[in-house]
Amino acid sequence: MLPPSPILSDALQVCHPHAAGIDIGEAEHWVAVPPGSDPQPVRRFGPFTADLDALADWLIDCGVTTVAMESTGVYWIPLFELLEARGVQVLLIDPRQAKRAPGRPKTDRLDCKWLQRLHAYGLLAGAFRPADQVCVLRGYLRHRQMLLTYAAHHIQHRHKALEQMNLKLTQVVSDITGVTGMAILKAIIAGERDPVTLAKLRNPHGQHSEDEIAKALQGTWRAEHLFALQQAVELYQFYHQQLTTCDQRITAHLETFADQSAGQPLPPKARRHKKTNEPRFDARTPLSRLAGLDLTTIEGIENTALILLSEIGTDMHRWPSVKHFCRWLGLCPQHQSSGGKVLSRRVRPGAHRVTVALRLAARSLHHSQSALGAFFRRMKARLGTPKAITATAHKLARLVSHLLKHGSAYVQQGLENYEAQYHERKVKTMAKQAKALGYTLVPLAAQG
Repeated sequence: MLPPSPILSDALQVCHPHAAGIDIGEAEHWVAVPPGSDPQPVRRFGPFTADLDALADWLIDCGVTTVAMESTGVYWIPLFELLEARGVQVLLIDPRQAKRAPGRPKTDRLDCKWLQRLHAYGLLAGAFRPADQVCVLRGYLRHRQMLLTYAAHHIQHRHKALEQMNLKLTQVVSDITGVTGMAILKAIIAGERDPVTLAKLRNPHGQHSEDEIAKALQGTWRAEHLFALQQAVELYQFYHQQLTTCDQRITAHLETFADQSAGQPLPPKARRHKKTNEPRFDARTPLSRLAGLDLTTIEGIENTALILLSEIGTDMHRWPSVKHFCRWLGLCPQHQSSGGKVLSRRVRPGAHRVTVALRLAARSLHHSQSALGAFFRRMKARLGTPKAITATAHKLARLVSHLLKHGSAYVQQGLENYEAQYHERKVKTMAKQAKALGYTLVPLAAQG
């Protein structure tokens, strides 16, 4: 490694004299402490619990008070939690922040020294991590989403087995996981092969008649495909049993949060039919106790409030402003310009869980008879659907940030009020443009 430039050393000041850097790995961790803290300032430690305890003891003996480490897979979690429990400030950083200069050698030993140097100069910013109680809730919900993903795979296996037997059940039943679809599949697994008998299991409110369903259920009934169908149905049911157990654990954990609502009851809300993958419990009441307000009153947030609070918590002071929050979500355009020419204004790509939830909420507003629904439709007509989803998700993020930061209740704006305000703004803009061209905008009523 080249020696530090004297100009750079004079310009930069050490902000954290007791900072350390850790390069995380699956089989080993390399740790660098400030020069002079130990005769051997760079050491290697193993991944086992005894090694992590020895690592923490060595950092404390060296007088280290703050540590920077990269978020490498999930290998950082045990060490992160151990150091936090020991009272050491830990910064989890994005690997892009510590990207080495081109042309310099890269090894684990040099990486930890580079992290220590950057952190000592105050050039690293820690990633967001909510409170430990919120992290537990986040872990349960992420595990729940994983169970849903696994269950969805077996729906695809069902489709494949039915197609291989030329059973066109998906053509006459909108959802094979619904009442009619599951009743027919269970009867097939039980040994029923008569299409007419199977068609009688249809829901009376279905769109297709018994004759159409019976015609679609004439197939080959091969043994290997029936076995695959049986396995897929049983695995799907098993994962949904695990989902029920997971929902019970989430409900119990939500009860451990302190009541921030001051005991105020929630106003009644119109009941709606829950979808298959939604939690089996009423999350509105515990979430209002957790946040001190009801986020489900925001149009489109009904199904995503649980995801939002489990990922970001309720402390919005972790972001200096709402602009920082929206930029963290990747909902703000990243301006790239060169030579006075704008090269790109695209938003940052990524699959942040909060961002995905807000985008889904924005997409659901297409037919909403509310101000947010009118905003989405106006953006869609002007910019197209993808940009309209991003703009509406940005607006929802600002609303959520404002409500959580100031603790105020959300007041829904009606469609008529929004259209009237939009009409007034448009008239003012047109009048200003006409005046700039030397004309006066006069209403038709005034001309008469």
